[in-house]
Amino acid sequence: MVEQRERLWDYDAVQPGQAGSRTEVALTPENIAQYAKISQNMDPRYHKAGVNVEYGGAWVPMPSMLLSYAPLLRDDIAEANGLVALEKSVTARRQTPFAKCEIRWFKPVKAGDVITATRRVLEKYERRGSKFVTFRVEAANQQGEQVAYYDYTCIFEYVGGKREVPPTGENARSGLQRLSPGSTTAPERFLEFSKLSVGDELTTLEISESQEIINRRNDFRLAGKPSASNIHTDEEFARRNIFGGTVNSGPATMSYVDQMLGRSFPLQAFYEGGRLLMRAVTPFRSGDRVTFLGEITGKRADGKRGLVDCQVRGMNQRNELVCMAEATLSLPL
Repeated sequence: MVEQRERLWDYDAVQPGQAGSRTEVALTPENIAQYAKISQNMDPRYHKAGVNVEYGGAWVPMPSMLLSYAPLLRDDIAEANGLVALEKSVTARRQTPFAKCEIRWFKPVKAGDVITATRRVLEKYERRGSKFVTFRVEAANQQGEQVAYYDYTCIFEYVGGKREVPPTGENARSGLQRLSPGSTTAPERFLEFSKLSVGDELTTLEISESQEIINRRNDFRLAGKPSASNIHTDEEFARRNIFGGTVNSGPATMSYVDQMLGRSFPLQAFYEGGRLLMRAVTPFRSGDRVTFLGEITGKRADGKRGLVDCQVRGMNQRNELVCMAEATLSLPL
């Protein structure tokens, strides 16, 4: 029987230290621009050569693209350890969705770099009856220098029951934002450490999600195999899981937080020792419009850099909290 042969990678089978294979991804102008497009970010820094004034005009990706050029690949970790991921199970298939993710950057990356990524189970824990697994993914460039890492937490068992799908409201705008590639936040408008204050509000961002955009993001893969059926793209499967219907991915929402912060801060604020932590609260569904709002919550000097703490929250059209994020950004003094 299939049931007897399948060794499920469920919460009990997950062990800290279990690792997947290494991956290598070459960054190109094409995949940097494609990632920005599926993130609904038409800032010309990511779409045209010579627009970015930082790092000698190099073509530098959105900071959150780390989650694509150094992907998590949970299925690969399970397979490398002789187990079957729950998403791939024949006998007990279910999803292990995003709960939170924390990214730390150390060096910039750019078109022409080749990024090697490693992935492993960092820890597992229970909280209020639900069970979580955190993975560590580390990324290094062709010189062997660590450029970033992130800790990605998934829900392996959820005690809260299935979420209610809200009544259908106004549909999201079809396709991507109509933002001209000729417009962007001018460098002189970025915040300067000496001129900002605790309590200052950041430039907001409104994003509308659609199933078209969710599907397009699902198909964007720089390493690993695409998943044709999951809670993001398969409505029938999604209805049987905790969100009761399709939702966008945690990395998608992180890219929107990245874009919102990028309206106020230069790329170096991320790449020179920045940090971003985001927690999912309410599913971000097709048809939703989410407004990302932020404020500065702290500032301090650290050597030759100034560190700026920010808090971001995403609110949908039903006034529900979709996500909470904390960022520490690094600026010259």
